[in-house]
Amino acid sequence: MSDIEERFPRALWIRLIIYIAVGHVLAAFIWLLFEVGAKQ
Repeated sequence: MSDIEERFPRALWIRLIIYIAVGHVLAAFIWLLFEVGAKQ
């Protein structure tokens, strides 16, 4: 595990987690729009 931490700085991991979280929120929002649109 120490080898991975040396290769990737902590800031990169934080940025990666933020990008993944934002991507999931966007995907959920788009899915919600389709669900609401399909019901009407």
